[in-house]
Amino acid sequence: MTLLERIATAPISWGVCEMPGWGYQLPVDAVLKEMSATGFTHTELGSLGYLPPEPAQLRAILSQHDLSLLGGFVPLVLHDPSQTQSTREAAIEAAELISSGGGRFFVSCAVSHPDQWRQAPPAEHEWPAVADTLAEVERIAAEHGLIQAFHPHFGSLVETNTEIEQVLRASDTALVLDTAHLLLGGGDVAETAKRYLDRVALVHIKDVNLGIAAQVTAGELSLMQGVQQGLFPPLGQGGLPIAEIVDLLEKSGRDLWYVLEQDAAIAEGDPSAIARLRFDACQSIDFLRSLEPVLAGAGASHKQQNLP
Repeated sequence: MTLLERIATAPISWGVCEMPGWGYQLPVDAVLKEMSATGFTHTELGSLGYLPPEPAQLRAILSQHDLSLLGGFVPLVLHDPSQTQSTREAAIEAAELISSGGGRFFVSCAVSHPDQWRQAPPAEHEWPAVADTLAEVERIAAEHGLIQAFHPHFGSLVETNTEIEQVLRASDTALVLDTAHLLLGGGDVAETAKRYLDRVALVHIKDVNLGIAAQVTAGELSLMQGVQQGLFPPLGQGGLPIAEIVDLLEKSGRDLWYVLEQDAAIAEGDPSAIARLRFDACQSIDFLRSLEPVLAGAGASHKQQNLP
């Protein structure tokens, strides 16, 4: 498959997020219509409960818009042994939905509590519990035919380089390489990609406005405020070496999937929002298309496909 045939999206690129005060939430049909019109063929679930939680309904509404499910993001309490049973039940429920909905990736994220992602970093004695519970989640995902991949995320229980390395040392988990959240956690994205290349199972790709990012990491802006001010511009318009990262990943020869996540927020009553979000997505796609001849010259396959 060509690079452009492996680009998916997610509802958050169209302003959909469960966080209170994030912004206006577009109706499901409007979002899926935009995804399809932009040329995407796959999407992640986004906020649990936004897309239909019943598999047949989920498949039906995606099919209406010529879309398929790629996977789903699942926040889980991994560090607290007293929560193991409830975490297991939540993982089974999510895995059944993702699998029955036609997805292939179970994207796990470690949180202090489903409604409060980061209360305090895990204590030293809690890291073995993280690894053990993550292994159980991976087993559940595999039983449902899914690839489990762990997602370090700014504001979650695992966000910094040190915390990421704790998880990767203590477990055999595969990794979601989220270019922006690695940067916000203080990491060198290209270096992390090189170091853990063989463990990357899925890529969440977005660029970053470094000035706004500095305000977010300094605590001057919340993540939501940063997004509302343009934290994640179209690919190639921020400060991350996206071309270098994609080149490295593509040379691995594994046909990795990329989820184009340009976290966005829509102001209530903004009539230009939908057109702007589609334009931003098209700019990112155009940037990735510009890389294909270079990748083809390095030995990657290259052919035109239907993304605009």
